[in-house]
Amino acid sequence: MPKTLNIENLECAQWRQAIALGDFKRGKAYADQGRSSVLQLQGATVTAQCKGSAGQTYLQTITLVDKNSYYDINGRCSCYVGYNCKHVVAALLTLEDMQQQGKPPLSLPNEPSTLSQNQSAPALQIFDAPVQPPTPQLTFGSLPLNRYDARSARMQSLVQHRAALAFDYQGHLCSGKSTPDFLATTGPYQRLRITRDLDFEQQCREQLKKLGWQISLRRSDAVPDSAGDAYELASEAAWLTFMQQPLSKLREQGWRTLMLPEFQFNLLSIDHWYATIEESPSLDWFSLELGIEVEGKVISLLPILLQLIRQSPKLLDREYLAQRDDNDVVLVHVGKLGKRVALPYARIRAVLSSLGELYMQEAISADHKLRLPRQEAARLTQLQAKGIDWQGGEAIQALAERLTQPLQSLSPIPAGLNANLRAYQHEGLTWLQNLMHTGMGGILADDMGLGKTLQSLAHILSEKNAQRLQHPVLIIMPTSLIANWQDEAARFTPQLKVLSLHGQQRHALFAQITEADIVISTYALLSRDSEQLLAHQWHIVILDEAQTIKNPRSKAAICVSQLRAQQRLCLTGTPLENNLGELWSLFNFLMPGWLGDNKSFTRQYRTPIEQHADEQRLAHLQGRLKPFILRRSKEQVARELPAKTEITQFIDLTSAQRDRYESLRLAMDKKVREEIQRLGIGRSHIVVLEALLRLRQVCCDLRLLSADDAAQYSSKDSAKMQHLLEMLRSFTATGRRILVFSQFTSMLALIADELNAAHISYVQLTGQTRDRRTPVQRFQTEEVPVFLISLKAGGVGLNLTAADTVIHVDPWWNPASEAQASDRAYRIGQTKPVFIYKLIARGSVEEKIQHLQQHKAELASSILDGGASVSGGLDESSIAALLAPLNS
Repeated sequence: MPKTLNIENLECAQWRQAIALGDFKRGKAYADQGRSSVLQLQGATVTAQCKGSAGQTYLQTITLVDKNSYYDINGRCSCYVGYNCKHVVAALLTLEDMQQQGKPPLSLPNEPSTLSQNQSAPALQIFDAPVQPPTPQLTFGSLPLNRYDARSARMQSLVQHRAALAFDYQGHLCSGKSTPDFLATTGPYQRLRITRDLDFEQQCREQLKKLGWQISLRRSDAVPDSAGDAYELASEAAWLTFMQQPLSKLREQGWRTLMLPEFQFNLLSIDHWYATIEESPSLDWFSLELGIEVEGKVISLLPILLQLIRQSPKLLDREYLAQRDDNDVVLVHVGKLGKRVALPYARIRAVLSSLGELYMQEAISADHKLRLPRQEAARLTQLQAKGIDWQGGEAIQALAERLTQPLQSLSPIPAGLNANLRAYQHEGLTWLQNLMHTGMGGILADDMGLGKTLQSLAHILSEKNAQRLQHPVLIIMPTSLIANWQDEAARFTPQLKVLSLHGQQRHALFAQITEADIVISTYALLSRDSEQLLAHQWHIVILDEAQTIKNPRSKAAICVSQLRAQQRLCLTGTPLENNLGELWSLFNFLMPGWLGDNKSFTRQYRTPIEQHADEQRLAHLQGRLKPFILRRSKEQVARELPAKTEITQFIDLTSAQRDRYESLRLAMDKKVREEIQRLGIGRSHIVVLEALLRLRQVCCDLRLLSADDAAQYSSKDSAKMQHLLEMLRSFTATGRRILVFSQFTSMLALIADELNAAHISYVQLTGQTRDRRTPVQRFQTEEVPVFLISLKAGGVGLNLTAADTVIHVDPWWNPASEAQASDRAYRIGQTKPVFIYKLIARGSVEEKIQHLQQHKAELASSILDGGASVSGGLDESSIAALLAPLNS
């Protein structure tokens, strides 16, 4: 015999037959996850709520109808499905579990446990129903039509959409506005007199009107007449808008909705979002499949989104995506029946913003999977936070977490390190160690003076102590830095064996390479010693002042890319000086092929960012580079440093300079225009640079132009020289310690002559200086107050904290070079405020160079610090501005 039904002891077997298999399985999973909460049991009606996969909460009202041996289920839900969905299943299973645990929900007393079927009466009886508010009901339908259009003389296809409004009074529908009550048939010879709540009905109609609905004046078979009063909306866009937020709010208010099978805005419910990762055996790459589950069927999302992007490229625009509300949706067709689903921006925004660029690269395979290099693993964490069910790829997911949170736990400071690491230096060591463990390279791009050398030595010592240093570390650097690396290695890590391959005697040292922990070489010697260096396996290859290989076609760049190493690292405070191509060159050394070839990188990134200020491409490039660049500024991590003040002093040229400037400008302007017309701008840069060089020399000192000019003019004809001498006399008299930078060694020679005449002591450092230590030592010990330095020779490798004043005699195109030079004084160990002066000839090419400097600085900031992108490049308009008249 069938088991007696009891609402207080509900069993799944009593109602299971009313639910589809797919809905039952998904509902059971929701119940097991604790998503459902039963709010109330009133008679045979269960009220519950369930948390959906995207975070929204749906409400369920479920009535159990007693059929003697089983329950029929009338389950209404505020989700897209609306009827006997997975949320209803989760509620009933949760109720059953609560009853088994002795925790029944609130149940109102003196109510029947089940709904019984009424028995017919032998005679007509009319009963007055208790006055209760009705339930508004909307029935939705669509009707495809083919009609002849007289204007175009063609048949046109269109679709009518309608909604019918009726009111459910205790299970009986009524519509229209005429009668205050009506009789409903409840059985043979039985009628129920129901009093209508006309005020409530009118409020519902007014609510629809406010939402844009209008009474349909034309009859349509999209909905049956029995469904109620027909309404329509002005456009399909209005329908889509209503089917999202407004419809959900009506459901929350208790409105019931019925979707007829032909209704084209009856969007399928997405039951499940998933991502499947398949790893390559070597973890060099992984494949990613994103998909959704609809009506029990698995549908790959990647080709759908790819087609969507092709139709609407704006979906790759981060600003556009950010402006979309989380509840806004995009409709896409799924399956072969033409049915549609709504993809909420809350879910696809992360997918599009993190992987959109890769879709455009046609990286999707025939099996609807996206094949990605392991360096892209960091992007997975952006998707994991959006409720996607991840399957497989444990190693890649662990790599993704490590790349996005490299500093979650600090690496131990290696035993034997003779230094107390600052907090940011300890984080830098951890970052380097983390890259080593993940098999990646990177750029340590801290500001000048923050201790990149110390952090690198600590990294090497950590590898040595862990017995992973089975091969030596090769460090390539400018020749001027050899002494600095030797000194710091001896000071901080004396236990590491350092072998310096420099000078004529280096050939005799090649045999000792395998015995060393650190091998030092220079960019200048790479091509000469390449056979020896390429013959060895290196544990780490480190490029100090790595911007040296910014030209990927240089011999140094080609040689270092061929070195064999377990890890490759770049150290530079200026990874990007002029353009994004320099950054590509560094990453072509670090991770060859990851950013594509130079031509494709230019097409995909350089041109859109530098020439068109494409924020979308900039944001995507930032996302790709972020895990592999660690950059800290002094303002961020070295707050103990004193203030740094930058002062630009504009100087009016002498009459002799102005006359010579204008005559030279006219001649060079004509020459440049003729060359551009003859060869084009791309092949005229040599003439352009010659013109600018000559004008810059005029701004500094007329004696720089030629031997004849040197004989004709004196320092009194140079406004900048006179101004500089006044500054130096005043500063040295008050005890200031001054660094004077110029790109022209001949200008430094003229300044030296003037200092000798003024009896002001100085030291000098140019590319011709062989003994760099002596002038540095004399300045640091305060033996002399002035240090004359050429920008190229002294921009790197110097620690001049005795200085408190920096003077740039002439500006350069690259603001990073000037900043590097200034940071010779403004670095860790500096205790005095630092003043930086820039001398600019007013209205001249020097002032115009400043504007170009700003563009280059903003471009670097956009990539390294997340700033805004700018357009750049020396085009005809830029050249015309640089060669404009002095007074313009």
